[in-house]
Amino acid sequence: MTRIAEIFRAFAPEYLERFPQLPGVHRKVIAAICQCRSGELGHTVYRCTQCEASHWIGRACGNRHCPQCQAHKSHQWLERQLDRRLPVPYFFLTFTVPEPLRAFLRAHQRVGYAALFAASAGALKKLARDSRHLGTELPGFTGVLHTWGRQLQFHPHVHYIVPGGGLSAERDRWLSSRADFYLPVRALSPIYKALFKKRMYQEGLLDAIDPQVWTVDWNVDAAPPGDGEHALRYLASYVFRVAISDRRVVSLQDRTVTIRYTDRESGQQRTTAFEVMEFLRRFLQHVLPTGFMKVRHFGFLNPNSTVALDTIRQLIAEATGRELSACSPKEDPPPFHCPDCGGPLAYVRSVLPFRSAWLDTG
Repeated sequence: MTRIAEIFRAFAPEYLERFPQLPGVHRKVIAAICQCRSGELGHTVYRCTQCEASHWIGRACGNRHCPQCQAHKSHQWLERQLDRRLPVPYFFLTFTVPEPLRAFLRAHQRVGYAALFAASAGALKKLARDSRHLGTELPGFTGVLHTWGRQLQFHPHVHYIVPGGGLSAERDRWLSSRADFYLPVRALSPIYKALFKKRMYQEGLLDAIDPQVWTVDWNVDAAPPGDGEHALRYLASYVFRVAISDRRVVSLQDRTVTIRYTDRESGQQRTTAFEVMEFLRRFLQHVLPTGFMKVRHFGFLNPNSTVALDTIRQLIAEATGRELSACSPKEDPPPFHCPDCGGPLAYVRSVLPFRSAWLDTG
C-alpha cells in the first residue's frame, strides 16, 4: 500500500520548487507529514508483552492535517463527548454552499469559514426559537467544518450533531423535539443564506461574491442517526478526518496517483487518477488557516454554558418520565501490536532526535 507520507517525501521537494510562494502553513504541513514516523522526530520504544521483543517506532508529528496522526485523537474526542451525551434522539445536519461561492471561500478562508459557522449556527438557533417548532431559547449542538468532496475537490460544508430538544427561556424545562424530526431544512436554508450574506456585508466583501450565489437555494440536509452514542460515534469519524486517508490510495505509478472513492449516486466503489503534482495541490488546498477551530460547540453544549449538563439530564428525566441512565463504560484505545507475534505493545520510553552540541550552540 502506498502511503500519503511516501508521496510527500518523494515529490514535495519538486512541489516546493514549482511553487516558491506557497503559504507558510502549507510548508509546515508538508514538513510535518514528511517527518511523521520517519525517525526524524525521534522514536518511541515499546516492548511486546508476549514475546518481549523491543520495537522502535518513529514519533508522530501530531499535525492535524497528517493522515497518520488522527485515529488516536478521534478516539480521545469520542470518549469525552460520550461522557457529555444526553438521553435523547440525536440528529445529523449538513450545511453546504452553492458551487459559485467556492472560489470566494478558497480565497478568503478565515473570514469565509467563520461566516459558515456563524450563519449555520445562527439559522439553527433562530428556527429552534420559533414556537411553531421547538420554541427553545437554548438549543445545543456541535459543528465540524469539512472542506473536501470525495475526489478531493474543494467543497466546504459544516456537519452538526444536534440533541433533539432544548431548554425553556427560564432554563427550568426541557422541550423535546420529535424522535424523527428536528427542524424543517427548507426553512433553515433561506435563513442560513441571509445570515451569511449579512456577515459578508459587515466584512465589506459582498462585492467580491458572484451575485448568482444569492439566486440559488443553499442546501441543508438532515438525518436522524439514532441515539446519542450512535450519533457521536458516527460524527467522531468526521471530526479528525483529513482530506484523504492512506487506505484510499490505490497506487502511485509513473507520477500518477490513483485513489478510491464511493460514488454518491450508486454507492459503488470507483477510482480516479491525478498527476502527482495535482494530487498534492488538491490535498494542500484543504489545509486550514493557522489556529482556526474546525470543531465548535454551541448553546448548552458550549463549555462556557451556565447550565450544567447534569442539570439538563435531570430536566430531561422530568420531561420524559424516564430515569437517568448510566453512561456506557469507556473503551481503551486500541494498542499497538507486535509485528512479530501480534501481541500488544507496552510503552517503555521516548527517545528524542540526537543533536550535536555544536549544532545547538552554532
